[in-house]
Amino acid sequence: MKLTILSTSDIHGYLYPTDFRTSHQQSPLGLARAATVITNIKAHTAPTDMVLTIENGDFIQGSPLTYYLNHFEQTSAPLLSHVASSVGYDAGILGNHEFNYGRHYMEHVLSDRTYPILCANILDQDGQPYFGKPYQIYTHNGLKVAILGLTTAYISHWEPLDHIQGLSFVSAVQAAKNYLPKLHKLADVVVIAYHGGFECDLENDRPTELATGENEASALSRLPGVDALVTGHQHRTIATHVNGVPTTQPGYRGANVGRIDLTIEQSKVTHSEATLIPTAIVAPQLNLIQPIKNVEKSTERWLDTNIGQLTGEAKIKDPLEARLHGHPYLDFINQVQMDATGTDLSCTALFTNEVSGLNHDVSMRDVEISYPYPNTLAVLEITGADLRTAIEQCAHYWQWDGSTVHVSTDYTDPKVQHYNYDLFAGIDYTIDVNKPLDARVTHLTYHDHTVKNTDRLHIVLNQYRAIGGGEFHMFSAEKIIKEIPVDMTELIARYFASHRIVTPEQNGHYQVVANGNPL
Repeated sequence: MKLTILSTSDIHGYLYPTDFRTSHQQSPLGLARAATVITNIKAHTAPTDMVLTIENGDFIQGSPLTYYLNHFEQTSAPLLSHVASSVGYDAGILGNHEFNYGRHYMEHVLSDRTYPILCANILDQDGQPYFGKPYQIYTHNGLKVAILGLTTAYISHWEPLDHIQGLSFVSAVQAAKNYLPKLHKLADVVVIAYHGGFECDLENDRPTELATGENEASALSRLPGVDALVTGHQHRTIATHVNGVPTTQPGYRGANVGRIDLTIEQSKVTHSEATLIPTAIVAPQLNLIQPIKNVEKSTERWLDTNIGQLTGEAKIKDPLEARLHGHPYLDFINQVQMDATGTDLSCTALFTNEVSGLNHDVSMRDVEISYPYPNTLAVLEITGADLRTAIEQCAHYWQWDGSTVHVSTDYTDPKVQHYNYDLFAGIDYTIDVNKPLDARVTHLTYHDHTVKNTDRLHIVLNQYRAIGGGEFHMFSAEKIIKEIPVDMTELIARYFASHRIVTPEQNGHYQVVANGNPL
């Protein structure tokens, strides 16, 4: 018989076939399109064969729609899991972004689902699996299939304590080792569904990142008795065999459906294939999202609300140029952060190359598109040495070939990480890309004085960076002296409400040079 394992991952609240850049835009993405692919496959599956469908995490956060639900219409938030249930998922996995609005909101959103959440490595205060089920056994035509649910264990490094109070996060590999012997006795086929990515090269199995525990899919693929591996988190498009195990990772926003096909003979897997099915080739299943139509209309109206003006504009036409020389949009974000916290030292990033910046007339749509993450702010007390080390970490972003500066492949492969390059306001500094790594900061002053290692400084950053996210180990929760528990998009809206007409101001001076020559 045939066993087909379908998966979506990192939907991030994109239910409709739109990226929200313009009102009611049709885009080649969204859960409604993925649902059509899933429905078609199920319809063409023989009755003797088996199909299991997995929602692999990061479902309830990440789009203007989910932001609107959280901030303005929480009573309707369970409609997200109602829609997901209509897809026909057999299992759901928690993603790290499920915790962005706190565990109690997540539990509220997931209250209307009809499928189990599988969660083997997130434990409650009694040491039991959060949500109660580490795995599920499915039976069809005499075949028993186990799905073990796992989530990246790095969540505690990203989320404020009040979002994850009472929870502990165990290594996905350790949890799998604990459960696999039992599952091999209970089932013929064992599938791991993991909201996490690969820490090693898919071909040669060599490490591609530090072993932090954020991504453990490579190690999971090496465990004996894993018949299929569904992954996510990194937003990569993967359909291959890793250490002999068929595996998929279907990108994000519903652009693809992952498919693993297993041939079963005498309760054993004899053949396997892994593919990705693009959803752009099918029409969206509009009846699926009808229950949330009124919320979508309200979201679109809210997005088109004008909230203020800029003197001029802060549109980003060239992301590389903006990171290399600075940009009014980044000046503005640092301006908002410093205003909200009363500090005069700040840093922020141009998170993705899709960030478009702001028009002269600014709407909430502009803000939501340009600031896509649900960040809050924290003020840290750091040393001058911490500041210099942080800028040196940022300087790793640049690669110099002797004549041209490029973005280092460490920031583009295997995962795009533009969000880990910060630009600082409130200081003057110079990065020389011709210098060795960790020795590239050639000039650093604060209030016209050279920064000394022993100086004590207050800096505002987003919460992700404040607790060391992105390998910024010089920052940590222990150094936080003040927190602003308000989403950055709301702080931006408040800033416009109090100023109405805003002029982005460059605070400090920043340049990237090679051999002392400006680039």
